[in-house]
Order: sequence, then structure tokens, then C-alpha cells
Amino acid sequence: MMTISYEYEGALYVNLTNKCDCACVFCLRHNGHKGSIYADDLWLDHEPSRQEALDNLLARDLGSYQELVFCGFGEPSYRIDDICWLIDQLKERLGEKFPPVRINTNGHANLIHGRDVTPQLHGRFDTVSISLNGSTCEEYCAVTQPRDGAKGWDAMLEFTRLAAAQVPHVVMTVVDKDKSPEDIQRCRALAESLGAVLRVRAYIPD
Repeated sequence: MMTISYEYEGALYVNLTNKCDCACVFCLRHNGHKGSIYADDLWLDHEPSRQEALDNLLARDLGSYQELVFCGFGEPSYRIDDICWLIDQLKERLGEKFPPVRINTNGHANLIHGRDVTPQLHGRFDTVSISLNGSTCEEYCAVTQPRDGAKGWDAMLEFTRLAAAQVPHVVMTVVDKDKSPEDIQRCRALAESLGAVLRVRAYIPD
């Protein structure tokens, strides 16, 4: 049975797609990995429909989780319309028991969909976490390897700036692999200039 949702450190994570437009050098998908530190197998046999995902989540005691996080093996914003529908359905059913919502994303949603999706985040997401992974376009492209190259860098920065106007908490993340304190400080300054805060993630080797 494929993993649509999985638990980690008091939160419930939702896995809706295998698609990703990046090939980050530190990604666990490399070398045939189908899982992560969170779950053994996150590779989906098929993308679950809205109803499949809703049924899966309603089978959980959602009020018992600290957070609902859209973050799976792929880039969740490919399914942003479905995610928004799920949030609306769950909020309607759970009311005040509905936990805070976060999406972990590469920030390419507007590039992927060809439109500004950030207004859809308003009132639905409490936190948006965006992968930064470099203080310059060159470093970002070398580490993240986006399908659209430098356009991915520009799209990610613009998405962050727009999201900060729609969502209470916007976080940019950087993995500490091969990063000096000066590198981290440059990333922090960039994040703060866009209305976000920086979170430094520890590198987890294969």
C-alpha cells in the first residue's frame, strides 16, 4: 500500500506526487532511494485523487497532530489546487481541531503553473518553507539543479517575496553541507530581504 500520509515528530506529512523539477545534489531520491528518514517507501504507484487523499487523512486523528505538512517525495506545489481543496474540506469538517498547516516547497509553483498561486495560500497555510540552498544564482543552480536553470532561481525569490505577503510565517532553508559561516550569513541576509527567516538544516548523508 502506498504512503499518502506519514508521521514524524508529532506532525502528519502528506505525500501527493513523485514529480519534481529539481535534482538537488543532496536529495535522497538519488541512487534509487524510494524513502527517507521519515518513511521507508514514499514512491507513489499513482498520484492519489483528491478523494483518496481526503479519505486517507480523515482516517487519521488529525486533531492530535501538532502540524499538517504537505511534503512528500516530490514537489507538492504541483498539486497546489488539490492541496487547497483538501485544506478547505478538512477545515470544514474539523473546525477548531484542525492543526496548523505548512508546505515545504522549492518555490517554483508560479513557474510550474504559469500564474501567481500565492493568493491561494492566504488563510490556508500558516507556514511556507522554501528551499534556498545558496546565496547566489550560480550556487543555487549548482546545488539544486532546477529544470529551468536561472529562471528557477528568479522564480523562487519572487515566490518567497509574494508568499510573505500572504502567509504569517515564511521560512527559507539551507542545508549546511559545504557551507561556511559567511555563506550562511549571506543566505540569512537574502532571506530577510524577502520577508522570510532562515533555517539551517543539517546534511544527512546516504
